[in-house]
Amino acid sequence: MPTETTPKLLLSAREAAKVLSVCERTLFSLTAPRGPIPSVRLGSRVLYPVAALEAWIASETGAEKGTVEL
Repeated sequence: MPTETTPKLLLSAREAAKVLSVCERTLFSLTAPRGPIPSVRLGSRVLYPVAALEAWIASETGAEKGTVEL
């Protein structure tokens, strides 16, 4: 039976670090309020919106919005 895969809107710290090719410690140092990457807290979990990661990458690389895909 085929299953539809819905793209994730939020990534865990481990997933976000892997996507950005950095260690989790580096990601935490880049996470707001210490750094420019916004995050969302759900209980004790820190999650990263995919759109926010894409926007941060675009701003750091000078790429136009919408051209960076994770």
